[in-house]
Amino acid sequence: MSAERLRQMIDRSDRIVFFGGAGTSTESGIPDFRSADGLYNTSDGGAYAPEEILSRDFFYRHPEEFYRFYKTRMLYPDAAPNAAHYALAELERQGRLKAVITQNIDGLHQKAGSRNVLELHGSVLRNYCIDCRELYTLAEVIGSAETVPKCRTCGGIVKPDVVLYQESLDTDLLERAVRYIAQADMLIVAGTSLTVQPAAGLIRYYRGDRFVLLNRGETPADRWADVLIRGSIAEVFAGLGLGREE
Repeated sequence: MSAERLRQMIDRSDRIVFFGGAGTSTESGIPDFRSADGLYNTSDGGAYAPEEILSRDFFYRHPEEFYRFYKTRMLYPDAAPNAAHYALAELERQGRLKAVITQNIDGLHQKAGSRNVLELHGSVLRNYCIDCRELYTLAEVIGSAETVPKCRTCGGIVKPDVVLYQESLDTDLLERAVRYIAQADMLIVAGTSLTVQPAAGLIRYYRGDRFVLLNRGETPADRWADVLIRGSIAEVFAGLGLGREE
């Protein structure tokens, strides 16, 4: 499918919702999780698997090991938005895109200019003390002299505001995502394997006939897509001529 045809579909829509996963940010230099070159297949977690390290129990039992992995493999503070992020921000400025629903925790949509971003899995940009709830920035976490960042007020451990394994997604946020998808006249799903629940199940609430699925690999929802595109997300969105990369 050409970018021109996709652009024509966008031009006929005014309630677009974008649902994205890790593949949206890979061309910004942030690795995904499950591909051959992804975090789960290339990371060196020592005696622990990445899925174990990124769990709630592991964080509380072994915060030093958690942060060694987290700081070296999960944080990309210098990453910049790519053409897809900028194009989505432009669609929002035009009033066509109503929401970005993302499984990513990197904050690149906001850096590109998007305002209504539903971060299902949280964000590395937000951090808080698990005892007194004082807030901390990513720069403060990275710049901490200690392996495990501690609260300057009470001495408690500072935790990233990201959803770890064994933690539940925010119910109110999920309900908002469901409402946006149910009301959409066009749903663009990109860069996600659609295997992580409950987020992957959100697409079943879409009832329209402009379901665009853009991903490099196969997904369980390929057969339901009205338009299926294999390839680079950034290149496809760059071809729309919407938002230019800065």
